[in-house]
Amino acid sequence: MTTTAPSDIRPDPPHSPSSDDGSLAEFGYRQELHRSLGRYASFAAGFSFISVLTTVFQFFAFGYAFGGPVFFWAWPIVLAGQLLVAACFAELAARYPISGAIYQWSSRLSNATFGWFAGWIMVIGQIVVVAAAALALQMVLPAIWSGFQLVGTDPAPTSPDGAANAAVLGVILLVLTTVVNILDNRVMSIINRVGVTAEIIGAILIVVLLLTHSKRTPTITFHTTGSLEGGLLGALLVGSFTAAYVMIGFDSAGEMSEETHNPRRTAPRTILTALTAAGLLGGLIILGGLLAAPSLTDGHLGVDGLSYVLTSRLGDGVGKALLADVVVAIAVATLAIQTAACRMLFSMARDGQLPFSARLSKVNARTGMPSAPAIVVGTLAATLLLLNFASPDAFLAIGTTCIVMLYLAYAMVTGPLLLRRVRGEFEVEGTDETGARLFSLGRWGVPVNALALVYGLVMTVNLAWPRAAVYDPAGGHWYFQWFTVLFLAVTVALGALYRLMRARPVRSATEPARSLADSTQLPPE
Repeated sequence: MTTTAPSDIRPDPPHSPSSDDGSLAEFGYRQELHRSLGRYASFAAGFSFISVLTTVFQFFAFGYAFGGPVFFWAWPIVLAGQLLVAACFAELAARYPISGAIYQWSSRLSNATFGWFAGWIMVIGQIVVVAAAALALQMVLPAIWSGFQLVGTDPAPTSPDGAANAAVLGVILLVLTTVVNILDNRVMSIINRVGVTAEIIGAILIVVLLLTHSKRTPTITFHTTGSLEGGLLGALLVGSFTAAYVMIGFDSAGEMSEETHNPRRTAPRTILTALTAAGLLGGLIILGGLLAAPSLTDGHLGVDGLSYVLTSRLGDGVGKALLADVVVAIAVATLAIQTAACRMLFSMARDGQLPFSARLSKVNARTGMPSAPAIVVGTLAATLLLLNFASPDAFLAIGTTCIVMLYLAYAMVTGPLLLRRVRGEFEVEGTDETGARLFSLGRWGVPVNALALVYGLVMTVNLAWPRAAVYDPAGGHWYFQWFTVLFLAVTVALGALYRLMRARPVRSATEPARSLADSTQLPPE
């Protein structure tokens, strides 16, 4: 039995209301993951991956250091662009409610090889995101209590001590999230929901407190004071890194489709609501931080970021209590991102598309969790953290690399989707589990899709551009300046090598198959 190459797959039949357990049958898969996630849990999956508190606190200092106050305006620009991408993904989540969303969508819109590379780039990118999220603890824990500085004395993540300590704290967190990802998806869901609720409450409190402690007016956001790149365009291009890093991962609601009740109805809505909610909250937090900061010129904002603003303006008690909420958000974000990467590995392995596929695709019948992917993702992410011991510049290299990987993988979905639309080969027909029409952009599909693709490609180039002032400010580390480009090249090369070396079919005719309908499997390459 062979696996997938969806550009040649027969048109999907109209969808009719059906039980959750049978919703995978038309795609040729058995229900193995446990369906236990409701609408809020699905929203939590996307929101916790984005994790506005984690990412804004992690990259605010960087955005301000290179963009000055005007970097705020990169936020609405990136939010608008990502909403275009999310709208396209919402259509696909309604039509293909399958784990491994990016891989599955790209494969079915293009062909097996292209889809495989989209999945490969995405899963490697997700692993890098896991490492980057775990590093965020360094921005918060030492600010709460100096005892969390386990290595050296300087907590700044750009210092050798801070970078090494970030790696230590990150590895500890990855051990915990890996254990949770092995236990049970109900446990994971509870932690996600509680964490997201705490994060939303904390984010609202932070916004209110910062805005009520403002020292200046919003007109400050039109100033480029402090910009190291020079000029408005340069400030926005580099300042956009913060927003770009925050607003990724909304597709996680699609990743969790096989564990969600009524996924055709739920996932499209939660993809859009998770991104919208995170975008609005994040923008207000950044604005509040700029308005409430004790000083815009003393250098603290570009080094200590929002932690400095909270503790200096709100006092140690309130400030540290809110920072504790940020710690919860970081832990839940790392858990959610690791879970999304696990589902991607599981989905590709289930189709026999990875080394050790039989082991990676095995689901524990009791817990409903694929354990091996959790261990693989946790181990690889922890290994990446070791780069922080080599140089503090690794912090930015890891963060930017993961954004580029995900943006490129997204473009490998929106690109084939646009081609299908232009050819008149993509229509969202049928009904969801409640009998309502599936989510569709209708006549707006082509313009929205085209803008989403252009935006994604432009941002990918912007993020990957090897600016020496950004990636190697101290000089002498050319490999960090070119780290993102080199990492992407190595990822693609290793993927191509594996594809070339795979001499046998993905599944042999005698191997036990987990599909139910051979007619829906992708044809051989």
